[in-house]
Amino acid sequence: MTTTREFCEDRGFVCYGVNPPAQYKRGAVFIDKILRGASPAAIPIEQPTIYNLVINLRTAKALGVTIPPPLVQRVDQLID
Repeated sequence: MTTTREFCEDRGFVCYGVNPPAQYKRGAVFIDKILRGASPAAIPIEQPTIYNLVINLRTAKALGVTIPPPLVQRVDQLID
């Protein structure tokens, strides 16, 4: 299990982690605020709100793991 999709695409089993493009967009908002004069200490800390779930079916098959249908329905990306 990993937090980055790239490892899952390269024979990893499951990836569950933040969505990098969403994180980059939020980072740009913080940079904009700072460049407009906001104090970095005054900007509240935010938790990620968008996560990705990726399952590599080839690896699951190699491990002998059956993915339950309710989980397959929630997956953002299935790798065959």
